[in-house]
Amino acid sequence: MDLLDTLTAKGLRGEVPTREEALAVLATTDDELLDVVAAAGKVRRRWFGRRVKLNYLVNLKSGLCPEDCSYCSQRLGSKAEILKYTWLKPDQAADAARAGVAGGAKRVCLVASGRGPTDRDIDRVTDTMAAIKDADPEVEICVCLGLLSDNQAERLKAAGADAYNHNLNTSEGTYGTITKTHTYADRVDTVQKAHGAGLSACSGLIAGMGESDEDLVDVVFALRELGSDSVPVNFLIPFEGTPLAKEWNLTPQRCLRILAMVRFVNPDTEVRIAGGREVHLRSMQPLGLHIANSIFLGDYLTSEGQAGQTDLDMIKDAGFEVEGAGEATLPRHRADVAEAAQAGHASGGCGSAASACGSGGGCGPCGGHAHGPSSSASPAEEAAEDAADAPDDELRSDLVKVRRRGAGTELAPNA
Repeated sequence: MDLLDTLTAKGLRGEVPTREEALAVLATTDDELLDVVAAAGKVRRRWFGRRVKLNYLVNLKSGLCPEDCSYCSQRLGSKAEILKYTWLKPDQAADAARAGVAGGAKRVCLVASGRGPTDRDIDRVTDTMAAIKDADPEVEICVCLGLLSDNQAERLKAAGADAYNHNLNTSEGTYGTITKTHTYADRVDTVQKAHGAGLSACSGLIAGMGESDEDLVDVVFALRELGSDSVPVNFLIPFEGTPLAKEWNLTPQRCLRILAMVRFVNPDTEVRIAGGREVHLRSMQPLGLHIANSIFLGDYLTSEGQAGQTDLDMIKDAGFEVEGAGEATLPRHRADVAEAAQAGHASGGCGSAASACGSGGGCGPCGGHAHGPSSSASPAEEAAEDAADAPDDELRSDLVKVRRRGAGTELAPNA
């Protein structure tokens, strides 16, 4: 039985491949790409049918972050031309969330830059969640605030949060090369705190930072071992003004192989195509839907995504359907584990399970609201001008667009 037959058979049974098999997926050729997508697609359909879960980001606090994450436009010392603002008021955040829900989003992800929340910040988010739930009691809420202190996850759970997002981003062995102000162990601790509080913990990765195939496999297996029910796969958006601005290492084919590897290692887990899909998958985004069962609708934190209606058209044209509010995302056996964990927490036991957000900064897929239109060209506009004379086979750095609409601006969110 060849590699793809073996991986498909294991995936249909909910079994995890070996590290060697996962590495072999990343080593497949472009000639084999459609076979890889088809094999991963069989596994995806076994556990998730043709449903696509939509998630929507609200950036509660943009920029002003003391952490030095190399990939993030909101990092300490970033020169990216993003809009910087402190906390949105609950009604402002609820208005932004309403636009995403109206577009079909089942989950709203509330993200704030920074190392981690103060107790006052938890109060702010609690008020914001109440405003959102008042408008739509059925909407799922994922919170992404950075590193958690003791009892903060419990407070968020008691206030109505459904999930907490905190990404591992890369392998333990290479984590120190992208961030110095906190550690890989700090991130693992926060995911475990979310589990322990009975929150569904979402944790994922960022590909394209110069990591090796072994690094990618290491972090994906680590996420599996942590029990994350949702694995967001972010593709690095190399913002001008950040240390990784020149890291253009991804092709659409490479992105699809990474998604397939994540699916095979997490056959019955929500796999989300997160930040960077428009930049790196480009016209091959519909193929990604045959592997992943979840995406973000519209824009990201500090970068523009596709128009929300374009996302919806893409899903329909590819033969998929938007997952409804009343439909369970996870297969029954995984949902049972999550419910048991939450019940165990309520009775004093340990919590577990996961599901939700994005990547950059402390949390969600980084990109970040820009200043309003100006007479001087932005880095993205300058890149577009430079790309006009570039050969067709060069990587498309001109596709990075700093976000100029939505929460924190006077323009409506793009949902």
